[in-house]
Amino acid sequence: MGDWLQTHWELVIAAMALLASVLFVVYLRAKARKYNHVDWGSRKLNFIDGLCRAYCVKFHRLRLEKFDLPEDGGAILISNHVSGVDPLLLIAACDRPIRFMIAKEEYERFGLKWIFKGAGCIPVDRTGRADIAFRQAKRALDSGEILALFPHGKIHQDHIKPYRVKPGIKRLAQLSQKRILVARIVGVKGQGSVFKPLFLRSKSKVLRFPDLSHEFFHREEALHHLGELLLGHRDSID
Repeated sequence: MGDWLQTHWELVIAAMALLASVLFVVYLRAKARKYNHVDWGSRKLNFIDGLCRAYCVKFHRLRLEKFDLPEDGGAILISNHVSGVDPLLLIAACDRPIRFMIAKEEYERFGLKWIFKGAGCIPVDRTGRADIAFRQAKRALDSGEILALFPHGKIHQDHIKPYRVKPGIKRLAQLSQKRILVARIVGVKGQGSVFKPLFLRSKSKVLRFPDLSHEFFHREEALHHLGELLLGHRDSID
C-alpha cells in the first residue's frame, strides 16, 4: 500500500510539473507575440525578439526618448556599454532588426553562437584580422541594414578613463559614409558586470542624441568628444 501511494504521488507531482511547464511555455509564447513587432526573418528569432522586449519593458522598466530610426537604408548605431544587458536594451529600443559587431571571443561563447549567427552578428578578431569584419560591416550597411557597436570596445563605466572611443568607429563611418545614430544607456543596476545586471531589476532608459554624419570625424578631437558624450560628460557635441 505504501509503495502504491508513493508511486501515485510521484505520478501526480510529475503531471503537475509537466502541466506547469506547458503553461509556462504558453505564457512565454503569448508574451513574445504581444511584444514582437519586428521581423527578423525567422519565427525563432521573432520569438526571441518578443521575449527580449518583454524582459526589457517589464523587468528593466525600459523608457525611451523618441528613439526613431530611418524607415529604410543603412545606418550605424552607437552607444555606451555598461553591462551585459545593453544589447537587449538597444534591440528593444529599435523598431528594425539591428546587427551587432562583437568581439570574436564573445561570438564564439559556448551555447550562444547559434543566436549570434542567426541574428547576423559580425565577429571582430581583435588580434589583427579586423579588416574582414569591416568589409562585412560595410556590405551590411550598403545593403540597408542597421549596424550597432559599442565604440569604447568593451564594458566601460562613466567614471573610467580614457573617455575617448576607439578609432574603429571613425574608420567605419568614413568607409561607409552612413548616418550615425547616437544613444546612451542609463539606469542599469550592477554596471560593470556582464551577467549580474541580467538578474537585477532596474529602471533603465535609452537616451537619444542628434545624429552625426561621417564628416564629424574630420574634427581633431572627434573621438574624445564622442566618448565624453556617450559617458555623460557632455550634453551635446557643438
